[in-house]
Amino acid sequence: MLFSHIADTHLGLVQYGSNEREEDVYDVFNQAIDISIKDKVDFVIFAGDIFHEPNPSGRAIIQMANGLKKLKKNKIDSFFVLGEHDQSRIRGTPVPYIYHNLDFSKYIGDGVPILYKGVMLAGLDKRRKSEIGDYEKIFLNLDQSAENEFKETKHKILVLHQGIAEFHKYADDVQSKELPKNFTYYAMGHLHDTVVKKFNYLKGPIAYPGSTELTTSEGIKDVKKGFFEVDISGDEAIPKWIELDRRPQFSFDTDYKELTKTIDKIIEEISDLTKKPIIQVKIQGKDVDADHIQAQIGRLNSLALECKWKIITKQTSDSSVFLDRPNEIEDEIFRLSANALGSEQDANFAIKELLPVLSTDATDQALEIILEDYKKFKEEETK
Repeated sequence: MLFSHIADTHLGLVQYGSNEREEDVYDVFNQAIDISIKDKVDFVIFAGDIFHEPNPSGRAIIQMANGLKKLKKNKIDSFFVLGEHDQSRIRGTPVPYIYHNLDFSKYIGDGVPILYKGVMLAGLDKRRKSEIGDYEKIFLNLDQSAENEFKETKHKILVLHQGIAEFHKYADDVQSKELPKNFTYYAMGHLHDTVVKKFNYLKGPIAYPGSTELTTSEGIKDVKKGFFEVDISGDEAIPKWIELDRRPQFSFDTDYKELTKTIDKIIEEISDLTKKPIIQVKIQGKDVDADHIQAQIGRLNSLALECKWKIITKQTSDSSVFLDRPNEIEDEIFRLSANALGSEQDANFAIKELLPVLSTDATDQALEIILEDYKKFKEEETK
């Protein structure tokens, strides 16, 4: 038996205001669907952050619907949980529920295990750190279910969209030792890097397939993206990495004095690519001439979809950016908000939920959002 484990598709993400980048996100998603069909998987798991925003565009909603329709046409069922990008703090019904209600896909983010083709499946939606305390009881119940009513079931799969402390120091929602012990595969979402780890106190591996495409928070870098096909024909769950064909992205470091030579080298490297790449050039040096930099970077414009450059200095332990052009205002606002608030989640609330409402002068609606969020905060505080 074989299943696909796909996470963090972020459908609807539009980087740099570029239609091509939006299409890139849909393209890799459709590749994952088509490969799953070609390889005749038995089912597909979507481990959260299906959409980039809780109120996705019509195009994003249709892309997901078409993907699920393809799977259904090929008699492949799918299951999903919700990530933080799929949930609004005031929205009553997240958009992915549409697919559950239409029987296109099955929602399993409520912690209630089900049996499918002889496999136990259970999942939980992304929770805030203040809500993680609820996990202890839920995990205990899941372990008891795995040992009792699903005792004869060989494979048990837990789907989570959560950070695990041993994987990322800033995404330490849960310790691996806190997870239920009796699952043969932990299908994770949330972290955008691909990583698999096995712990001797868990029956199966914890696996993050990573995002299917680079997102705004990941920056520009040369990295592979994809998903897992997991073989559960035997006693163990064996994930196989499937790479997706995506638009290349490169980041180059150079000294200001070597800038012309570096641009020559970049042109040589990218001139034969079938897809125009996204490029970042980080320039180190003092007393630089911005006009000279712009002229050199301009040589890449016809060969790249997007080209950014930064001037950096070694005044801090790593490097401190004191000039960054061209600058994406939305990205910069989010970064500054996250730094000021000390939380990407709070920044997401401020930028994605409050700012769009305030920009239309709908102060009453914005106040309602704030009061609703405060009410939830106080409820969590008293638990």
